Amino acid sequence: MDLPLILSWAAWGLVVVLAALLRSRAYAVFRAVTLGVHTLLALSIAPAFEPVAPVFWTLHALVYVHALALVRPRMRPLAYRLLVSIPAAFFSAGTLLSLPWLLLAPLGVDLRFTSVAYVLAGVGLLQSSRTRPEVIDLAVADGEHAPALQRWTATGASGSRPLRIVQITDPHLGPFMSVERLRGICRRAVEQDPDLIVLTGDFLTMESQEDPRLLTEALSPLADLPGCVFACLGNHDHEAPRTVRDALASNGVRLLVDEAEEIETPAGRVQILGMDFVWSKRAEHLQRVCAAHPRQPGALRLVLLHDPTAFKHLPAGEADLVLSGHTHGGQVGLVSLGLPWTLMRLFVKAPDHGLWARGTDRLYVHRGTGHYGFPLRLGVPAEESLLRVHVGTSDRSAA
Repeated sequence: MDLPLILSWAAWGLVVVLAALLRSRAYAVFRAVTLGVHTLLALSIAPAFEPVAPVFWTLHALVYVHALALVRPRMRPLAYRLLVSIPAAFFSAGTLLSLPWLLLAPLGVDLRFTSVAYVLAGVGLLQSSRTRPEVIDLAVADGEHAPALQRWTATGASGSRPLRIVQITDPHLGPFMSVERLRGICRRAVEQDPDLIVLTGDFLTMESQEDPRLLTEALSPLADLPGCVFACLGNHDHEAPRTVRDALASNGVRLLVDEAEEIETPAGRVQILGMDFVWSKRAEHLQRVCAAHPRQPGALRLVLLHDPTAFKHLPAGEADLVLSGHTHGGQVGLVSLGLPWTLMRLFVKAPDHGLWARGTDRLYVHRGTGHYGFPLRLGVPAEESLLRVHVGTSDRSAA
């Protein structure tokens, strides 16, 4: 056996054992699988990178250093993120993206073409570090009917003043989303003078769960818009519910957990219904919450629902507009090229980004403010948008 192979599997074993002893069995299993896949792929393509071997093996080692550090997770200083976390994310993403070339190698494809995977990872690194400002017009409550769940295109605007909403979702405070970056996003949201700011969950990562001050400080600009900021919980928020609840409350954000609230806005009265995140019996959960909080006549019905895959379970006619996140817009796809395709849609036939319709109900899936899971975004930019919701327009068509 050569030295890189021995050291790689030794590092894999060290991370897994320490994860089991010092953190949890779940984290140990997670790292056993993810680092195991990374190790197999990296060792397989390493010969193609012999001319830059020192760089290749240094980045490879940083993947294990980052995983080992997460045995005791906490937000790290900027220097650590720049020197360890972000390079490790770049290299692990590029290594995963090399899989198609590796599978084609038996057919004669030169493994040196796997360098393209790291070029793509470099593009993803840039996309993961910024958000794209947008203004998006949506039309709701217009009487148009979609026969089945499908992408939907808004092509017109009403003559009345639209409801102005800024949505922040899935910031995932961590290596790519610092306190300073999220605070800037919140500040810019307030500066747009919206009628509402809605937060649709997944505020933290494992690095940021333990220190309640981090999220509180990051959301602090929202305190400048009292009574106009509402939130629901995402799946990751149930890992540190007290941290999330305290940070929201400290900044005057009204958390709606299977609750509803009405608010008067310059665009009219709005009823906001915030759904908790549940893993099972979603249809029963949504039906029960809607029954407990019926639609109010004359009010636009806005539903905050973290996971858009649950939209299909919402009782028909219960929402003029549902705002979701969770998917990070598909995270890997061709959205940056103006095409709707994302990798997610190859495996899950569920809404991934943008406007969707089912019957008279509309769903907007925000691409996310941050990301988590797969190390980088690629072809699906993070979103920092102002939604202008037009009520009662008729110039619409199915995409």
